[in-house]
Amino acid sequence: MAYTHYERLSALDDMFLEIEDHNVHMHVGSVGIFDGGPLLTADGGLDFDRVLGHAEASLRRTPRLRQKLRNVPLFNRPVWVDDATFNIQYHVRHTTLPRPGDVRLLKRLAGRVMSQQLDRGKPLWEMWFVDGLQDNRVAVITKGHHCMVDGIAGIDVLTASMSIDPKAPPAPLKRWVPRPAPSTVQLVRDELWRQVTVPWSAAQAGVAALAYPRRTLRSVRDAVEGLAQTVSAGLSPASASPFNPDIGPHRRFDWTRFDLDAVKAVKNRLGGTVNDVALATVAGAVRHFLKGRGVAVRDLDFRAMVPVSFRASTERGVPGNRVSSMLARLPLDERDPAARYAQIVRTTHRLKDSKQALGVEVLEEIADRGFYTLAIGFTQLATRLRAYNIVVTNVPGMPMPVYYLGAQLQEAYPLVPLFTGQALGFALLSYDGGLFWGFNADWDAMPDLHDLVDAVDREFAVLREVAGRAPLPGATKGAGGKQARRKNGRTAHAA
Repeated sequence: MAYTHYERLSALDDMFLEIEDHNVHMHVGSVGIFDGGPLLTADGGLDFDRVLGHAEASLRRTPRLRQKLRNVPLFNRPVWVDDATFNIQYHVRHTTLPRPGDVRLLKRLAGRVMSQQLDRGKPLWEMWFVDGLQDNRVAVITKGHHCMVDGIAGIDVLTASMSIDPKAPPAPLKRWVPRPAPSTVQLVRDELWRQVTVPWSAAQAGVAALAYPRRTLRSVRDAVEGLAQTVSAGLSPASASPFNPDIGPHRRFDWTRFDLDAVKAVKNRLGGTVNDVALATVAGAVRHFLKGRGVAVRDLDFRAMVPVSFRASTERGVPGNRVSSMLARLPLDERDPAARYAQIVRTTHRLKDSKQALGVEVLEEIADRGFYTLAIGFTQLATRLRAYNIVVTNVPGMPMPVYYLGAQLQEAYPLVPLFTGQALGFALLSYDGGLFWGFNADWDAMPDLHDLVDAVDREFAVLREVAGRAPLPGATKGAGGKQARRKNGRTAHAA
């Protein structure tokens, strides 16, 4: 038999295809802003031929970028095959802003690019190079379908063409030969065999588990508890809010940046994690934003879906999704910022101690074991029932600057897609001493998106003030509170 090559999508990867429609676009993305000097010609325009050549040479590090989807007849399951007609110029594009282009124009352009659904007949990614920006800068707008990458894999793809060395030579261009795709008959035969052998694989796993009965029973108990928690959370609707209308296809994209050391200083003084600081900032900003719209927040059960990566360090650079999620209630009804922050920390600690994230993993495993329709149906039902109001995702990036053909990446704003009935998503990326926020929103539902961005900036300033008044961890408190004091040569603590 002649050699052919294809790769199956996991159930989670396929889910992002199933839930997509003409209004709900399932691509992740980012806007990067570079010091454009090394990328520009003498007249200030982009040296696109040089950029295009480097982009094509870098594809050898990520073969998925030259693959497209093909459907398996009868089973309606997609697989990845090499695109024999791949053309780099379709995917890497060049556009120019009216000079001198400012950030406002770049945000509008990014929103328009993100409003366009990716063509499923081609590899599912685009990279737009934008010149004409003020101060000789160049922007790069990237988008890739969520069935191909999660947040961390997306960062890996983005940085595959970059280097931590500004003087690194361009990647050598090597001839690419697509691997032959299988015939329709082979795809159907292989999928039929897989469906038949799924019960046998499950039985083998059960026999192997008998060798470690105590560990197996504990794992089964944890899996069942996690699945129960996931189903319960997914089928319990959150409160309605202005962030949860029927959305259209058009997007607004906005952003802001925090100093990462300032964020860490807040969590060091108040406890918790960088993600807790982000969630508390979102909670306070959303509270003030909704009150500004005249929405009563006192009785809102307002929830954020928080993706959690379980991608191992050995899986960096591997395409596909390795992500679970947790549903966190944000205490919009709490007026005091310090108390609100403390509630967030308690909530995230409780969720980490729960088995909710494990339950999502179990659901994905069930789908991969053959109960695909059941798992996809539950995901779609949870989305329609509004199990959460917004998504808040935080992706770790490179701690040092990276360069594209010698041009330093100065800013990097991520984008998370909007799901059905969700008009706003927050994505955060840490990079080179900054915490970069990207706000993706439905065009019609969020005409005042920038007011929310301003509210996020103000709320973080409030948290910094609160942290500045808090005692250092391990330090004693001042007079009038609980404090340690010396008494008769011993340390006593006020009750």
